[in-house]
Amino acid sequence: MFKLFKKDLILFFHDHRSVILAFLLPVILITLFAFAYGSIGSHNGRSEPVQLLVADLDQTKYSKEIIFKLDSLEDIRITFSEATNAKELVMKGKYACAMIVYKGFQDALEAGNATPIELLYDRSREMEIGILQLNLIRVLMSSAGEIIAKKNIEKYLREQFPSLIKSGRDAILDTAVKDSSSMPAIKWTSIVGEKNDTKLGLIQSVAGTAILMLLFGVAGVGTSILEEKENGTIDRLLVSPLKGNTILFGKMFFAFFISILQLTAMFLFAWLALNLDLSTNMAALILMIFATSFAVSSIGIFLAAIARTRQQAQSLSTIVILVMSAIGGSMIPLFIMPSVLQKIAFLSVNYWGIQGFYDVFWRALPLTAILPKILVLMSIGFIMTLASIQLFKRRIMKWH
Repeated sequence: MFKLFKKDLILFFHDHRSVILAFLLPVILITLFAFAYGSIGSHNGRSEPVQLLVADLDQTKYSKEIIFKLDSLEDIRITFSEATNAKELVMKGKYACAMIVYKGFQDALEAGNATPIELLYDRSREMEIGILQLNLIRVLMSSAGEIIAKKNIEKYLREQFPSLIKSGRDAILDTAVKDSSSMPAIKWTSIVGEKNDTKLGLIQSVAGTAILMLLFGVAGVGTSILEEKENGTIDRLLVSPLKGNTILFGKMFFAFFISILQLTAMFLFAWLALNLDLSTNMAALILMIFATSFAVSSIGIFLAAIARTRQQAQSLSTIVILVMSAIGGSMIPLFIMPSVLQKIAFLSVNYWGIQGFYDVFWRALPLTAILPKILVLMSIGFIMTLASIQLFKRRIMKWH
């Protein structure tokens, strides 16, 4: 029994693919998920500050005072913007929320009326919106309460006790304000996802899972080239009238075509079985399917091109695909990740594909606004294709 155990142990550690899948891959994924859920990489377990766009149309002492207090909080970072631009940035998914302080804010506070503040938000960013709600309500309530209380109490003290010195008035004010409360009216307006009744979780599930499975599918196509090289099929094809370029392009086109079929089938299933509305922007959807399929298929071929053996290609593909999917949003929605991972997510093809489908189904953006992501995906496809051709010429085909 011990000899059998020793034999299997030696074979296991000689199989680098098994060792990598058993030890290295789990460590990588555990680290990524720990970052994603905020367990590490943050101070005292705190999440990264939420970025809040602010457009101060009032430009008064009180509006600036409240904005300053918001910016001093650890959970919020203020970025100033024009009102129109702020709304557009939220709709495009650049920010979770924009606060518009309208003209007349200070006058409304002094008169004790409803304060003209509006929060434009993307309800898909629930975690960030929750943090903003707690902090905004607390700051606006305390600040408005202080402003109104100080104004009214100070006016009363001056009228009734004109001889009271300033230090005495300030002491009475500080005590009185602690017991005062006034809740300003805040208008919360969801401006993303309201044009259709598509479910947010459905979009994430379909887009994230579809791209993840596409990557595994085309990686298998790429690995098949190495298998054919090992069993001599490529050599037999090279002595035929077919040229090396033709063989390689045939494989690439097959991977591209299968990717289109897979992606189309997944969206059709989501439409028929899960009621995903495909008519939101059909032109953008078709272009996104083609661009995503091209980028994903080219990456699958490239992963096979940089490997020397079929076993290496399988191990490498598994690690790269799972890592890209983890940081790109296929496994965990991007908006719940810490800013560290959000900043490197653009390195993953999953990110561009998922965000493009979010633009189509959730944000309902026009085709012109989605074109940049489509162009990025197409660029990834062309770059990976050119690199694969050069690598295959040197390592696999060795044609002249």
